[in-house]
Amino acid sequence: MHCYPAFPVLSFNRQASEKFSGLNSSSPLYILLYTTIHTELHHHHNSAAMAKRKRAGLVKLTNLPMLQNLIRRDPPSYHEEFILQYRHYESQRDIFMSQPEGNSGETFADLVGFMSQVTSCYPDLTENFPNDLAGLLSKHHNVLHHELREKLVQSLVLLRNKDVIPSATLLQTLFPILTTTTSKALRAQIYSTVTSDLRSSNAKIKNHKLNKAVQTVLFGLVEAGKDDAGSTAGLWAVKLTRELWKRRVWGDARAVEIMKEASLCANSKVMGGGIRFFLGVDQEMDEQEDSDDEGVDIGRAKHQVGINKKTNKKKRQLEKAYALLKKKEKNRNKPHPLDFSALHLLHDPQGFAEALFSKHLSRNNKLTMEQKLLVLQLTSRLVGLHKLSVLGLYSYLLKFLTPRQRDVTQFLVCCAQASHDLVPPDVLEPIVKKIADEFVSEGVAAEVATAGLNGIREICARAPLAMNATLLQDLTEYKGSKDKGVMMAARGLIGLYREVAPEMLKKKDRGKAATMDMKNREDLRFGIEKEGVIEGLDLLEQWKAEQKRLKMAAKDDDDTNRAGWEIEDDSEDNETGWINVTSDNEIEISDSEDEEEEENYKPKKKTKVDDEEKEVLPGETDMEEKKLSTLATTKILTPADFAKLAELKTAAGLERLMGKKITNEDAVEVDAIKGPQRRGKSDKEARLAAVMEGREGREKFGSNKGKRDKAHSTTNKEKARKKNFMMMKSKAKGKQKRSLVEKQRALRAHVEKQKKSKRKG
Repeated sequence: MHCYPAFPVLSFNRQASEKFSGLNSSSPLYILLYTTIHTELHHHHNSAAMAKRKRAGLVKLTNLPMLQNLIRRDPPSYHEEFILQYRHYESQRDIFMSQPEGNSGETFADLVGFMSQVTSCYPDLTENFPNDLAGLLSKHHNVLHHELREKLVQSLVLLRNKDVIPSATLLQTLFPILTTTTSKALRAQIYSTVTSDLRSSNAKIKNHKLNKAVQTVLFGLVEAGKDDAGSTAGLWAVKLTRELWKRRVWGDARAVEIMKEASLCANSKVMGGGIRFFLGVDQEMDEQEDSDDEGVDIGRAKHQVGINKKTNKKKRQLEKAYALLKKKEKNRNKPHPLDFSALHLLHDPQGFAEALFSKHLSRNNKLTMEQKLLVLQLTSRLVGLHKLSVLGLYSYLLKFLTPRQRDVTQFLVCCAQASHDLVPPDVLEPIVKKIADEFVSEGVAAEVATAGLNGIREICARAPLAMNATLLQDLTEYKGSKDKGVMMAARGLIGLYREVAPEMLKKKDRGKAATMDMKNREDLRFGIEKEGVIEGLDLLEQWKAEQKRLKMAAKDDDDTNRAGWEIEDDSEDNETGWINVTSDNEIEISDSEDEEEEENYKPKKKTKVDDEEKEVLPGETDMEEKKLSTLATTKILTPADFAKLAELKTAAGLERLMGKKITNEDAVEVDAIKGPQRRGKSDKEARLAAVMEGREGREKFGSNKGKRDKAHSTTNKEKARKKNFMMMKSKAKGKQKRSLVEKQRALRAHVEKQKKSKRKG
């Protein structure tokens, strides 16, 4: 018979336990009592566990971050809990909308953050949630608490990242706030949000639809405040466009049109931003690329890892350096993107230049000198780059060309940039004459004369006809000046006209090469452009012909050496062509036509007729010139050909004395006008800085002999053995001229000295 265990001690019914403790375990009363008590205990434990779990669930559901985690894991299971929280959000929203001023709204901010995280899980229930945030931020952004305002912007960005709202909706919400808010922190937050969103939208592929929509909004902002001097709405459009252009997100003509309209605005800040974009954004892009291309010192990183304690942090740093280096190598092999300068993408440069001059310079606008210089720099760049005709610009510049004018070098730069070969010479002649009269004379300082001569040279390099022969010959007399800057500027002017018009110089200033080329040179005439020719092409032609002669001579020698063992003619193999590898690693594929040309260059046996001078026919010279001029049109010149051409021109002395070729593409540098600057005697810090700069990358002065051998120093006799003979020559001559008595005295003194040394020893 089954025996039940002893009763457990029951705290809630101790009397019953004592009453039935004496019963037999096999009796029916004992069995009934045991079953009843066991059932009651099991029910009690289950109810306690359920209550505990319910309390834990309520705690979890009232904690928003924990509920957010549960909903994102399993949205259908927590549908009812989300509905409760959404109703709570709606009630808090209505309460907050009634009094938004001065209310921090901490509870409401927490609910907004929670809803923005889980909105994508219930799109049907929360379709109005983005509109609520956008409306609240648009209507009350000036009175909201700064923390709540920041939370609303972050929530909208999060909805954009989760693809709940498109980028266009986000930008349409934030753009009006950017231009109307008075909070500096909110403007900075919105500006960074907009730029990062546009960059991410155009990271993999250009989003032309979004770009066009944003550019339309920015163009409207600039155009709305174009005639209002107090409107700064277009300032943020200028900043955004400049930043996106620098980041290569935008690079089309629509962005250029935005900055073009900004340059014509009445507000000085908007106008300055637009003009500075055209003048300096391309240079900033180049500097940014140079800074990004700075190499990673892998050797230094490996050295530090080897000598220091090995840690996971240093290991990660080394791996990061390797990854960065690999990325740079990968990007270096990619083709360079075809980017155009902003000045080249203008739709109507002539109209733009005329509008700039008429609106900002010809009228009585209250512009500062810096603002006038900005407008002049942009207008002159446009005129020189596109070869425009704005004749009023030159007469406007005349009144600023005086040494007493502040920033006069900038005005000289503008004169040079606005010059080109299509400007009438009678328009530029007054400018050159006034610069010569005001700057280049005997009574001015050397720096002033240097700036004047350099300014005239830059103008004449772009428009040589602006100078007349009489004035040129007067200015070239300064080549004998004692000042280095004046002398170099005058010689630069001589070197320029040796190439373009040597007949305007004096005979002693022309030089040998220019004098020899005067017969074949045509006179300069206004409005006539020369045909595009490659300088020194005849040198390349002669070099190629000489190389062919050398190849054929070497081939004839090879054929002569093989004549003893060669049996069959290899003319049949020559029909398909040979691949000749030259010493310059150039591969030339010769066909039958090239073989015929090589036959013409084969050296023939000399006869008596060949040694005599042949009479040159009239047509032979013309045929030779025609042959030289058709080299670039009959053959494709490779980069190796151009490199060889530059080498031949350097060897022949045909390189320009003024350095690089001057074109209207590049802006004139102020340093080119100022010339070499002389440091003052009292400027000690500048002189020390120049000395230390010259010592960079150079070993220190002094001998290392004392460092290597510190045992003893050298005697004068040992030093005399290592001296140059010219240093000891006078001493040797003195010994030769000594008389017999002097020699005897020197010998006795030597003997006495030896005796004394022996006694001491």
